[in-house]
Formats: sequence, C-alpha cells, structure tokens
Amino acid sequence: MQIQTICTRKTGVEDVNVTFEDQQKINKFARNTSRMTELKNEIEAKKKSLQNLQDASDDLMMLDDDSLLIPYQIGDVFVSHSQEETQEMLEAAKETLEQEVKGLEERVSAIQQVLGDLKVHLYAKFGNNINLEADES
Repeated sequence: MQIQTICTRKTGVEDVNVTFEDQQKINKFARNTSRMTELKNEIEAKKKSLQNLQDASDDLMMLDDDSLLIPYQIGDVFVSHSQEETQEMLEAAKETLEQEVKGLEERVSAIQQVLGDLKVHLYAKFGNNINLEADES
C-alpha cells in the first residue's frame, strides 16, 4: 500500500492537489534550475579565462626577440620558458579549457532537456497555478 501526502492549496481560480510525487518533481526542477545557473556561471568564468589565454598568446606572438624568457604561471609560481615553449603551454591550456567548456555546455543541455520534460508535466497538471519561469531580475 502506497501512502501519498496530499496538500490542498486554495487559489483564486481553483483548488490544486499537490501529491508527494508532484512535490518531488517540483523539488527536482528547483535543484536542476539551480545547478544549471551554477554551470552557466562556471562556463562564463572559463570563457573569460580562455579569452585571457588567447590575449596572452596574441601578445606573445608580437614579441620580436625570440631569446627572451617568458614567465608562465604554474600554480602559485612563475617559471621562465622560451617563447616557443610558452606558446605551446598556452595552446595546451586553451585546449583543456575548451574541452571543459564543451563538457559543461553538454551538461547544461542535458539539464535543459530534463527541465523541459518536468515543465510539460507540471504545467499539464497545474496550468497557470504554477510558475516555472526564471525571474530575470
């Protein structure tokens, strides 16, 4: 025998019964929305880092003197490398960041698909009595 918790909320239009399963879906929607926002913020930060690496790479290409040692930050220390080695390290770092951004974007896409499915179900049951749209404030 399955026990369901039923809550009734009086609205201006009609009574809405919220079952335990409905509440679980609403909670899942909220968690996924929050996670998607976090991922989007992380993507933005990584894209800024990627742009900084691209700018550093461009500046490095404009150097005239190939014999200069270029400081490259690894963790908390700077290590001096030749221009060519530094350029290779920048390219490797850019590729790594691009892969990370791609992975994050795939996760956001998967979450958007889950949110779309939940929206369909929740709007079908609750109609205008539930608001699942993000506030743009």
